[in-house]
Amino acid sequence: MHILECRDLRKEYYSGENVIAAVDGITAAFEKGSFTAITGPSGSGKSTFLHLLSGLEHANGGEVYYNEKPLGGYNDNQLSVLRRRRFGFVFQAYNLVQELTGYENILLPVMLDRRKIDEAYFQKLVGMLEIEDRLHHLPSALSGGQQQRIAIARALANKPSILFADEPTGNLDGRSGREVMSLLRLVNRELGVTLVLVTHDQGVADQSQRIIRIEDGKITADSKPVTPGGDDQ
Repeated sequence: MHILECRDLRKEYYSGENVIAAVDGITAAFEKGSFTAITGPSGSGKSTFLHLLSGLEHANGGEVYYNEKPLGGYNDNQLSVLRRRRFGFVFQAYNLVQELTGYENILLPVMLDRRKIDEAYFQKLVGMLEIEDRLHHLPSALSGGQQQRIAIARALANKPSILFADEPTGNLDGRSGREVMSLLRLVNRELGVTLVLVTHDQGVADQSQRIIRIEDGKITADSKPVTPGGDDQ
């Protein structure tokens, strides 16, 4: 089943009189529960592609479909609710609120949504991520790897269908980066969350089930192509 699709997706930026095609007519589909890595050289458009897929940016052309519904049919408020409830985000910068403890950072999306905390799920989450003893620390008292674990837990707090990760190991040393990738694979496997991850690190990409390579805004290689609206090729 395809949980996410895009068709002829385009994003252009203007620099003076020049038009830069950051994403140039990409068509792709992602299966529910899959783990896809998007890779390519710096400036290739891979992060812009991720932002379009997740509704963080609007496309100039084409369309993104979540569960067969076009994101273009959502108004800004509906799209914000969709991102908060169905999508999770992990970035290279951890983006934690410095004045909040780990516990408070994790539950921030749930509180913003005015939803009841699922204590059993919360305990399972912090257990999987091995952060039980870091919940009452402020981010300044945590290592980079610990902060990223808190950020992952926050991204998963609302039980999203898709987790979007943009260079999640970019600010980490080798050991911490390997630990974070191990946790992301565990989340994908144990919680069934679809994982779409951008990385410039081939070692990280190789841990995925599928690798899409982007250059100059176009897909140049796809290790497991999936046809939008159809079956695997």
